[in-house]
This record gives sequence, structure tokens and C-alpha cells, in this order.
Amino acid sequence: MSKLLEGKSALVLGVANRWSLAYAIAEAFQREGAGVALTYQADRQREAVEALAQELGASQVLPCDVSQDQELTALAETLRSAPGRIDAVVHSIAFANREDLGRTFLETSRAGFALAQDISVYSLVAVARALAPLMTAGGSITTLTYLGSTRVVPNYNVMGAAKAALEAAMRYLASELGPRGIRVNAISAGPIKTASARAIKDFSSILDFVAGRAPLRGNTEPGEIADAAVFLASDLGRGVTGNILFVDSGFQIMGL
Repeated sequence: MSKLLEGKSALVLGVANRWSLAYAIAEAFQREGAGVALTYQADRQREAVEALAQELGASQVLPCDVSQDQELTALAETLRSAPGRIDAVVHSIAFANREDLGRTFLETSRAGFALAQDISVYSLVAVARALAPLMTAGGSITTLTYLGSTRVVPNYNVMGAAKAALEAAMRYLASELGPRGIRVNAISAGPIKTASARAIKDFSSILDFVAGRAPLRGNTEPGEIADAAVFLASDLGRGVTGNILFVDSGFQIMGL
């Protein structure tokens, strides 16, 4: 039986640990036959990501601080040498200062707002600009978002504004890259216990609330996000672009 991503080359940005959604996606890509490269942000993360790459059987581990254009240029040049072509990119990167998540949105600092937008939103634009020339056969760029982009989620604050901007950026990129055969989509994941989610105050209460009210009466599992990412990166998703795919046990449809 053929695998859904057989013969494709993928780059996954944002793998931090084995509980991260990026790790689950990379694992699913490997399962479906893709060659996978991972990135790490700084030298202090290199050893940990290299260990995860070995677990996954990833082909490359490359440095990339998405806030530095020169590092994105260097990443593209390295990938141009090998594998030479990229078919799928996963952007699983978001950041906000803990103090800005821990206070009201009204009290968000100017610098904190700008930082969240730069790392969580503009990085998608910068990554797409750097890597689109390597997507010579078309392909898929997938980012990760959350319902807090369009609804007020307690304590999500500055990240909610960032995710709203990320979704708008995704749509503009989908429009501009479509003529090249490059599809750009977002997966809106339900709340999941990840290291980054723990920065959100009272996150466990959000998990309990969703599990009790979502149509499927449960929280989202990383594997569900990973399988959705496989679909979007595969030929099965060839007609899908500019979309937000909700993988949240159906919670987004609920009113009360």
C-alpha cells in the first residue's frame, strides 16, 4: 500500500519536545513516507532537537531563528543543496511574553505586542518568502492557529490578536502563492497540553470546559492534528487552500 507522502520532502519548524504538535506532525509525515527536516532556534536547543530528530529518523536538523532574515536565507540555501526541492512546510511557531499572557489584554505592552506579532505572524510570511522558490513542483504550507483568534478565550490575550493576524496572513499568502501551485492553510487545533499551552493561566480549566461541551465530548489529541496536516500536505488536499481546518472535537460550532 502506497504512503500518502511517499517521495515528498518536508520541513517542520517548531519542534521543541516530543509533546509538541510539530513533533506529532513530523512523526506522521515520516510514517507516510516523507523525508523530514527539522529546525532549531538557538544553540541551546540544538542538542534536544537533534535527539528528537534521531528518534524520528529525520534527514536534517538545521538552525533557524525566524526573527533573523539572514538565518532564513541560509536555511533556504542549505535546503537548495539537499534535498533541493521542498514539497511541504509546517509552521508551528508562536511566542508571547509570559507577563503579557498573565495580565489583561488592555495592559499588553507595546513591545510585547510587537514581539508576539513578529514571531507568531510575520515569521510565516518570512518563511514562505524564503522557501517558496524551493517549492518548484508546488506544495503545501501549513500553520497552526486557535479559536482564540475570533473568540475571546480567558487569558489568551495578546496571542489571540496574533492568531487573528496569522489567519489573515495565511489567506493573503494563499492568494499570492496559488498561481505557483503552492497551497497555504491553517489548522485550528483544540486546546492540547503542550509546553507552550502551560504559559496560559488556568489552562486546565479550559481543557475541562471544552471536554465537557464539545460535540465529541473530549479534548483534541496531537495525533488528530498530525493526521490533518498529512491530509493538507498530501495530494488528497490538492484542492484546498486559504482554509482553516478545525480539529477541535467540534467545539467551534457551539454557542452555549
